[in-house]
Amino acid sequence: MSKQPVRGADVETLTPAVTSKLADSGPSEAEIADYLQNNADFFERHATLLTKLKLPHSRGNATVSLVERQVSALREKNQALESRLRELIDVARSNDVLAAKIHRLASRLVRARNAATLLDSMETSLREDFGASEWLLLLAPTRATGFTSIDSRHLRLIDPNATELKMFDTLFESARPRCGQIRDSQRDFLFGAGTIEIGSAALVPLGRELGFGLLAIGSPDAQRFHPTMSTDFLARIGDLVSEAVAAA
Repeated sequence: MSKQPVRGADVETLTPAVTSKLADSGPSEAEIADYLQNNADFFERHATLLTKLKLPHSRGNATVSLVERQVSALREKNQALESRLRELIDVARSNDVLAAKIHRLASRLVRARNAATLLDSMETSLREDFGASEWLLLLAPTRATGFTSIDSRHLRLIDPNATELKMFDTLFESARPRCGQIRDSQRDFLFGAGTIEIGSAALVPLGRELGFGLLAIGSPDAQRFHPTMSTDFLARIGDLVSEAVAAA
């Protein structure tokens, strides 16, 4: 541990314990720091010392008093806290907006009386509230459903034993939505080969009440759905769609 003398301080103004150490080889920086931390009233008892201490300025060769340095440090801390608070407020507002959109989706799904109106409700909500024009509801039902007679570009029914479903095994094993760029084979299977530009996608596994289910949402923007984004709201959408599809 390095030993350094106290700089910029009058030895006569220090307490006997400190001057005793100075008389030896000088206290270490850690010892000085511990002493000041455990004796908060030191500078009250030695107020003149505050005017003598000078610290290098962080932005140049000039020096500032200890009080000025403390004020500057507190100001910087306050600015950092204000910045963090603004970030939290922005996140809260964004979450409120998303919650309102999901509420509207839930209301539309509740009002849907059959599979056809359910798809119409999903199309309206995803397009108007979430800006998603490219999406697909992929179902592999194990029994007859009301979706079998519907012809829509947003719906595809597939045999539960189809080999194409194996490319989504890890998605269903995780049981969580996944965002980011998807494999070419997945993109071509879901959105068509060479017809739609998909930069990123969100894949939301649905419940297994009807067998295999997947909601895929695509975007031409490569950053629209990125791997680090939160998927909590996508999971909620998946739960709502799962329940609505099972009831249709």
